Amino acid sequence: MSGMHQLPHADVVHLADIAPRRTIFTLWERHRHRQAHWFIECAAETMGVFFYVYFGVGAIAGFNIGGLTGQAINSLETVGFGFAFGIMLALVVCSATSGGHFNPAMTITMVIFKGFPPIKAARYIVAQILGAYLAALLVYAQYHQTIHTLQAELIAKGTFAAVNYTPQGLAGIFACYAPAGAHLGLAFLNEFVCDFMIGLVIWACIDPTNFLSPPAAAPWIISLTYAVCVWGFALNGISTNAARDLGTRFAVLTIWGSDASGGAYAAIAALTNIPATICGVLFYEFILLDSSRVITPIHVSHLNAHLSHQEHCQHGTKPVRHDEETGKTHQSSYDDDSKAQIETFERTSKNGAQIQTIERA
Repeated sequence: MSGMHQLPHADVVHLADIAPRRTIFTLWERHRHRQAHWFIECAAETMGVFFYVYFGVGAIAGFNIGGLTGQAINSLETVGFGFAFGIMLALVVCSATSGGHFNPAMTITMVIFKGFPPIKAARYIVAQILGAYLAALLVYAQYHQTIHTLQAELIAKGTFAAVNYTPQGLAGIFACYAPAGAHLGLAFLNEFVCDFMIGLVIWACIDPTNFLSPPAAAPWIISLTYAVCVWGFALNGISTNAARDLGTRFAVLTIWGSDASGGAYAAIAALTNIPATICGVLFYEFILLDSSRVITPIHVSHLNAHLSHQEHCQHGTKPVRHDEETGKTHQSSYDDDSKAQIETFERTSKNGAQIQTIERA
């Protein structure tokens, strides 16, 4: 005989069940669930990349200004922590709304491996680049007086053109530039390896069978991976995120014009992370992932909560379940019959949760 091994579904309590919001917020939620959900998701992606770039670029601002003025302001370690905490905050604050891509490479990877809608992916990528652009312009505005003073000093010394469009220059606060004398082939290798490792770690963190990476730990693991890449390899030139690179490069083009374009290195910084991330995910899928592994209890709870959230958004309440033994009806997250459970599994799989119904002898 064969039996079914199925994910159990526990009843959940929604925020609306215990802490009803004011009418204006309830009406807005109803509208955004039906008509404006795409805008909300894109806004979350914009805000997530804004977090990442704002804190990371802010740390670079102190580092570069300190170098240009001969003062000990910030360090490479500070820059690594700036980007790491920016990523961590992005994931904690915004990922529940949009899924937490915050990187065009990750969005494209989701299209390839998880069936993420291409049109939605295009919206996400535009939103991500916008987030980096706005963050860079805001940091520039906050440091405007200092940057303006240093720029005047460099122009007076006749070194502005030679210094500004380098990793240590004023434009280098925002956009990525090749280190002096860099070999573009080695710059590509440096970028590719770092991005491969980041993609591999991200995929490991979202693997629901990974007992060592519960959902609450994923933001820390991913953010620290970015940090160690900065600490170890930033001096060789890394971008790690096409949105971070393109958004900030558009910002420096807005501020300083075409001289800030970055030349041939700009293509390496902007595009390498996409194939590198895909290769990292392919490695995990072919070598490390095993669908026979058991989904961890915390991931079961996490996935059930997301499924219940989707149903609540669509219906505004929990589905009604009829108890044939007592003759009573009551609300529950899911029906008890196996058909409904299997349908839930199918919906989960389509949404990229990798839940499968496993036939066992």
